[in-house]
Amino acid sequence: MTVQISQRTLEDLGFSEVLRALTQRCRTEPGRERVLARPFLDTEAEVAEALALVDEARFLSQQQFSLPLGGVTDLRTAVGHAEKGGVLEPRQLIDAAQLLFAFARTREALDERKERVPRLVEISRRLPFLEAMARRLDQCFEPDGTIADRASPELKEARDRARGLHRRIKTRLDELLHDETFTTKLRENYYTLRNGRYVVPVVSNYRSEVDGIVHNASQTGQTLFMEPQAMVGLGNDLAIAQSEVAEEELKVLQELSRLVGRESVRILEGLEAVAELDEVEAIAVLSADLDATTPTFEAVKELQLRALRHPRLVLKGSEVVSNDVTLTQEARALVVSGPNAGGKTVTLTGVGLCALMLRAGLPIPVSEGSRMPLYRSVHSTVGDTQDLAQGLSSFSGHVTLLRDILSAVATDSLVLIDEIAADTDPREGAAIAIAVLEELLGKGAYVLVTTHLEELKALAHMDPRFLNARVGFDSKRMAPTYRLQMGASGQSSAIDMAARVGLPASVCERARELSLNAGGPLTKALAAAEDERRKLSEELEKARLAAKEAEALRAELEKQKVAFERERKGRMMQFNEDVHAASEHAAQEVRDLLVKLRAEQSEKALSEARQQLQQRADEALKRAAAAKAELFQVEAPGPANLKVGAWVHHSGLGRDVEILELTDGQAVVSAGGALKMRVPTTELSGSRGKKPQQAKFPEQRKGEAALKRAASAAPSQVDATNFRCDVRGMRADDALAELETFLDQGLRKGEEAALIIHGHGTGALKQAIRDHLAASPYIRMFRPGESHEGGDGVTVVSLRG
Repeated sequence: MTVQISQRTLEDLGFSEVLRALTQRCRTEPGRERVLARPFLDTEAEVAEALALVDEARFLSQQQFSLPLGGVTDLRTAVGHAEKGGVLEPRQLIDAAQLLFAFARTREALDERKERVPRLVEISRRLPFLEAMARRLDQCFEPDGTIADRASPELKEARDRARGLHRRIKTRLDELLHDETFTTKLRENYYTLRNGRYVVPVVSNYRSEVDGIVHNASQTGQTLFMEPQAMVGLGNDLAIAQSEVAEEELKVLQELSRLVGRESVRILEGLEAVAELDEVEAIAVLSADLDATTPTFEAVKELQLRALRHPRLVLKGSEVVSNDVTLTQEARALVVSGPNAGGKTVTLTGVGLCALMLRAGLPIPVSEGSRMPLYRSVHSTVGDTQDLAQGLSSFSGHVTLLRDILSAVATDSLVLIDEIAADTDPREGAAIAIAVLEELLGKGAYVLVTTHLEELKALAHMDPRFLNARVGFDSKRMAPTYRLQMGASGQSSAIDMAARVGLPASVCERARELSLNAGGPLTKALAAAEDERRKLSEELEKARLAAKEAEALRAELEKQKVAFERERKGRMMQFNEDVHAASEHAAQEVRDLLVKLRAEQSEKALSEARQQLQQRADEALKRAAAAKAELFQVEAPGPANLKVGAWVHHSGLGRDVEILELTDGQAVVSAGGALKMRVPTTELSGSRGKKPQQAKFPEQRKGEAALKRAASAAPSQVDATNFRCDVRGMRADDALAELETFLDQGLRKGEEAALIIHGHGTGALKQAIRDHLAASPYIRMFRPGESHEGGDGVTVVSLRG
């Protein structure tokens, strides 16, 4: 059974806008035509294969890679004409050369990435490899589109003969224009061409005095454009030569057209492959613009869309509120209620449009983890169905569509009904709506319906096949929230909406009074539920604020920690400087005392010097201990939970120690082995329950780290051929545009060098590229390629870092 989508459903859901967005992202006319004819796929395997192709194209897009389709022109008509023996125009043949070069570039570029994009590579295999033919076509034309002399030896010979005759005629005319007896009969002293003949402007009064043939006259008849008789013979020779040139040019065009005609089948197949690649790349670009993903769909029966965004609203650039939508195998009907203009229809059409997109092999704008069945058919009735031509009211037209849907629906169909049975008596309309929905569910369909009818809102409480959802309304802002809430039914908030659009306050107040008095139990229950929801929402907002404050406090503490660490390091630096200064001072004092001792040579002086040294050493130790204690107070402003057997850090030793005994403000610690010492507890910090792990073979670790640092610092070889741009066969403007994009990508990727392949040709493209490189801010230097790199047919460039 094939997929069934009616034209009305396509129009209701706006599927054509998605296709239009795709065509805008295509770069070729065949690609655009393919998009507009994109079918809905019948099987899960076909959908999976189409989405896998899109995934490969999205991978290329994420790598800043675009298919090299520059220069692709729709030549299907021209190729068909050549196949039938027709002669193509020079412009068509030039476009054919560029098309064949694009085939080669695209095939080569994808083949380089075949490990990551095997499906795209398989499509590219259908691109014909006709580069030799492309070069032949390319070399036969100048950049301005004229046929080049090198197109054939016969053409060059004919043109040389014609050019020689032009020179001879001009020389003879120059001699005549310097003859004073002749120039007095001319209106002006010059010569020109009329009907392919060289003529001079003769005053009409001297017509009989100038021997020659009149080819034209001025509008006033006062000037005759005459070919002097002496030039007639040469003019005839020139006409013959030009006729020979035209014949040779025609022969060249015929030969090239035959080349294209012989390969017409392969060229047309290549155009079809290009159209497919262009279409897939356009889908990848659109998917990125929609931030779309591929939901799980194989063997899926339940609908679970996470963070659904309406595709058409995203394409318009609107601010879109994302919503979760759920249907299960048990609860297959979703009843959406809430205020007008609150987003009920947006939810309805958003789900339907995503169902169509998935069937067409397109990713949809939902978050990862979403699930969606492949519905066999999609039916909708959205908007006014009034048809005056057939005498149908809105309700009659609506019921007619419901009848048609009931007759067409089957298992695994998706049915979307906006404002079901709304335009009639509410009680009878509710009865019709319930009966229709029960019939649809009985046939195995999945249903989304929007309503203001209270009886439909109550169905979820009585029938497990129904599930409620509501779009919210902010009573404080008097505006809809566009947020869908699953599992809850909502009030229409019609009076609030009326007040929002300007209905007098007195009228709105009276309407509220009448509504409360006339409402049934369900209305009052919904009002109570809404009040409870509002209270819960306020509590949730308070919790969010508390969480925000806690996060701010955490950030402030982190900031203080950073400041504390900065101060600690500053104190440590100052301590080291003080110790160094004190050491220098003590060393100087010792040197002074030694000098004094050597000079005095007395026992008494020696004893006094020893006392002074001991006194100064004790003072230095006290100063160092005080400095360490002060530093430790910065490092750890208070001892941790100290206990016997714990391992802690000792600031004096600068290492971890084990606590053996604890007394008032003192601790006996062991630093390993037999070394024990008594220290103040203020010098201990960082209590741990067990001995810290020590690195094994620390010197070996240091050596390995040094080797890693040296390896990371070593320069790497730059291979220019790994990053290259092929512009052979392109017009200069197109080539420079592609080159600019290529260089920009290279700088962003951090490339150091690149290879530009332009070929030899006439040299015009090569010169244009090198002139552009000379003025480019991207380029540090460039040079022609070496013989092993491609010679003068390539240019090697070095990019600025």
